[in-house]
Amino acid sequence: MSHITLPNPNLPGISGLLDYNKTTAQPLLNLAEVLLRSESTLTSGERELIAAHVSYLNNCHFCHTSHAAAAVAHLSCDISVMDDIKKNFVETPISPKLRALLDIAGKVQKGGKHVLPEDIAIAREAGASDRELHDTVLIAAAFCMFNRYVDGLGTWAPQANGDYLEMGQKMAFLGYNRPR
Repeated sequence: MSHITLPNPNLPGISGLLDYNKTTAQPLLNLAEVLLRSESTLTSGERELIAAHVSYLNNCHFCHTSHAAAAVAHLSCDISVMDDIKKNFVETPISPKLRALLDIAGKVQKGGKHVLPEDIAIAREAGASDRELHDTVLIAAAFCMFNRYVDGLGTWAPQANGDYLEMGQKMAFLGYNRPR
């Protein structure tokens, strides 16, 4: 049960909070849309993996699982990726560039000053551009905020990965600015 009274207590995670305050909802949805779906040399699937990875590191089940489900939809891959994120992508084949960017995102999750020049050098050697570095850090920072919003107000979340597949499809293919 949420720490505040929500108009629709059946909406899980951030969905209930967005429904609670439309004034703050729209800028947050716009931010998610830009970060995860706008033009970029990183695919939307890669960006969703970054969001899911940071959310897992923050122990935010709702955000981790919903964004992992969006990544599954974008990448047309098996649901097992949702659990492989928790194992630091042991089974999921990812590029050295994405691995380096995920490492940077993980350091941002701990605190921005954990990102060191050598982390940036490794990502650059793997082919990461300035824009990709920028976007990775911004996605990681934004998802720390989203995760704390969701968990700080005690929202509820379905536990099973399968419960998120439809939501992931909508996030991936309809976007974040769709009517609620």
